[in-house]
Amino acid sequence: MQDLLPELCDRFEDLVQVVEPIFTNFGAKERFSGEIVTLKCFEDNSKVRELVAQDGAGKVLVIDGQGSLKRALLGDMLAEKALVNGWEGMVIYGCIRDVNAIRSINLGVQALGVNPMKTEKRGLGEINQDVYFGGVTFVPGDYIYADNNGVLVAPHALLLDPS
Repeated sequence: MQDLLPELCDRFEDLVQVVEPIFTNFGAKERFSGEIVTLKCFEDNSKVRELVAQDGAGKVLVIDGQGSLKRALLGDMLAEKALVNGWEGMVIYGCIRDVNAIRSINLGVQALGVNPMKTEKRGLGEINQDVYFGGVTFVPGDYIYADNNGVLVAPHALLLDPS
């Protein structure tokens, strides 16, 4: 099954919420899913650095960058660190940079766009709070699914026949 989201929508229509189609898929891992970990920050990726250094096995980092297009919340070094620590992917309501390098990293990365400017490091951000963007509330501990068809969330893991 190459297109996961249409299948999930067909089977679990009353359970899933589809995020508005605002993201572009940048990572080498085009299809990813996992338990939601949230971060709310504005033009400061200090907490991104902190979170990707932790064990992310089975998890997806959802970053509410408040839609800012002025600074990149993720670059190649943090993407590599996330991969090493087992993160499945990231959905970023903001920008990334180092696009060519990130395309070669086996990590799911969806974001609004690209900006080469790094962030300021002020140590600001709220971890594991409900965040809202794209018409959906992302709740820590819920599940997120992403592929080239978009992004959706569900209140728990969705089991599918692997065939």
